[in-house]
Amino acid sequence: MKAFAELYSDLDATTSSNAKLAAMQAYFSNAAPEDAAWAVYFLAGGRPRQLVPTRMLREQALLLSGLPEWLFEESYQAVGDLAETLSLLLPKAEHSSEEGLASWMENHLLPLRGLPPEELIERLPTFWSQLDSQSLMVCLKLITGSFRVGVSKLLVTRALAALADIDSKRVAQRLVGYTDLSHRPSAEGYLKLIAEESADEHAQRGGQPYPFFLAHALQQPVDQFENLLGAAENWQVEWKWDGIRAQVVKREGRLWIWSRGEELVTDRFPELHTLAQCLPDGTVIDGEIVVWKAATPENPESGEFALDTPTPGTPGEATPSVQPFALLQQRIGRKTLGKKILEDVPVVVLAYDLLEWEGHDWRSRPQHERRTQMEKVIASAQSPVLMPSPLLTGTDWLDLGRQREASRSLGVEGMMLKARDSMYGVGRTKDMGVWWKWKMDPFSVDAVLIYAQRGHGRRASLYSDYTFAVWDGPPESSERTLVPFAKAYSGLTDEEMRKVDAIIRKTTVDKFGPVRSVTPTLVFELGFEGIALSKRHKSGIAVRFPRMLRWRLDKPVAEADSLATLQDLLA
Repeated sequence: MKAFAELYSDLDATTSSNAKLAAMQAYFSNAAPEDAAWAVYFLAGGRPRQLVPTRMLREQALLLSGLPEWLFEESYQAVGDLAETLSLLLPKAEHSSEEGLASWMENHLLPLRGLPPEELIERLPTFWSQLDSQSLMVCLKLITGSFRVGVSKLLVTRALAALADIDSKRVAQRLVGYTDLSHRPSAEGYLKLIAEESADEHAQRGGQPYPFFLAHALQQPVDQFENLLGAAENWQVEWKWDGIRAQVVKREGRLWIWSRGEELVTDRFPELHTLAQCLPDGTVIDGEIVVWKAATPENPESGEFALDTPTPGTPGEATPSVQPFALLQQRIGRKTLGKKILEDVPVVVLAYDLLEWEGHDWRSRPQHERRTQMEKVIASAQSPVLMPSPLLTGTDWLDLGRQREASRSLGVEGMMLKARDSMYGVGRTKDMGVWWKWKMDPFSVDAVLIYAQRGHGRRASLYSDYTFAVWDGPPESSERTLVPFAKAYSGLTDEEMRKVDAIIRKTTVDKFGPVRSVTPTLVFELGFEGIALSKRHKSGIAVRFPRMLRWRLDKPVAEADSLATLQDLLA
C-alpha cells in the first residue's frame, strides 16, 4: 500500500504527462505482479463500490480524533474531500504497514463490505493504525469508492507498452473490460497485459470486445467543410443517435454486450439475447442501443424518428421508432428489470460497424467495406432487435447541413461523418482514419445562480459547483419566484471561478450543510444537450450535460429566462 500511495502522490503532484509516465513505469518495474494488477485497475478507471457507509467512517473518525462534530464539519468544508479530511484528523500511526496493495485489497478492504456495524467498529481503527498519513488517505479513498488521480487510461496504456516494449494498441486491446466490476485483478491477468504478442492471442479472447473508436468534435462553419474534409461523397454520413454506445460480441455460442464505458451490460438487455441464435460465431458489431417503440398518448412529443427499415407490427398499429434518451434512462441503473419496464421501454441495436466477421478482425478494412458486409450480416440474421443505422445522402455539404437542421425535431444529436476509406482505430486517434461528430449547437438559457457548494480536488477551497434557477412567471408578474432546474460546475476559467467564489462568500444568506444559499445577483448562460419533462424535478424539467457557456455580466437578474423559455425548447 505504501508504494502505491507514493505513486499516487507523485501523480497528483504534477501535470506533466512525461513525469506521470516515468512515475508509473518506475512503479510497475518494481511492483509485484499482484500489486501491479490492482494498480492498473484503479489507474485505468476501476471503481469498486463503496465498502463502508460514510456515516460509519465519520462516527469512527469523531470518536478516535476526539473532535466535536461542528469542528469536523468545518474541517471537511475547508478540505473538500472526506478521505483527505479523515486522514488529517485521525491519530498518526506509530509505524506503517509493508503489506502490498493486493494484500490490503483482498485481505482487509474488500471483506469490509456488508459487515455488521459492531465488526466494522472493531476492524477500522486497527487498519488505520497501521498506515502513514499518505497511505491512510489512499486507503480511505478506496474504501469510499472515490479514488481518482489525474491520469487517463491512454497514459496507463502507454506506460505498460513502454515497460513491455510492445505496441500500445495491443495493450489497449488487452485492457478492454479490465475495469468492469465483475473483473477481479490478479497477477496472472497483469502478466497477460504485458506479455509478448502471440499468434493465437486473438482466438483466445472469449467475450472481450475491441477498444471503441471515438469521434472528434467538428465545430467549423459548414462552408469550410469542402476545404477541411474534401468532397461530401467521400464520407459516410449517419445520424448521431442519443442512446448507449455498445458492442455486440458473439463467440463460442455465447453473446456479450459491452458499453462504451467497458462495462458488461448483457443482463440489462434481455430482449437482445435472441441475437445469440441469429448471429454466427466470430461476429462483433458496433452500434447504439436505443428505445424502439411507438409513441403513446402520454408521450406524444417524443421526437421519435422512424427508420426506413421495415419494422415489426401489424396493420393498424403505430409504427415503432426511436425514442428519446430520457426514456432509456428509466432502465439504466435498475437492479431488476420487471415485465412492465421491459414492455414500456423495449430496446434495439442500431448497428453502424462490423469489427469482426467469421472470427477475423475487420478493423483494418475500409469503412465502406465493413458497412457493406455489416448490412449483409444483419439481413441474414433477420432479427427485429438488430437493424442498420440508415445512411444519409446529399448533393454537397450545404445540402447535408440543411438536413442536419432537422436533428432537434427528429430527436437526434446531429450527424456522424466517417471517411469511407478509414479504418477502425483505438480511442480518439487519427492514425487509422477519422470520425467526426457534427453535433447541433446546444440549447441555451440565461439562468440565475442561487446555491453554491465547494468543489473537489484542486477546487476544494472554492465554491465551484452551482445550482441555477429560472423565473416561474413573466417579468410583469409581481409574485414570480426563482425555480431551480439545473446544476453545473464546468465552463468558467480559473480567474472567473475565483471572482464568483468571492461574490458567493459576500452574498451568502444561509447555509445547509455544505451548500450556501446566496442573494440572486449572478446570471450565466447555460448550455445543455437535451431537455425532457421530469416528475422528479421541482421545475418539471430535466436537462442533459448542463455547463456554463458564459458569465452574463451584461444581464440583470430580472431579465433571466423563465420556465416558459424551457417549455418552448421542449416543443
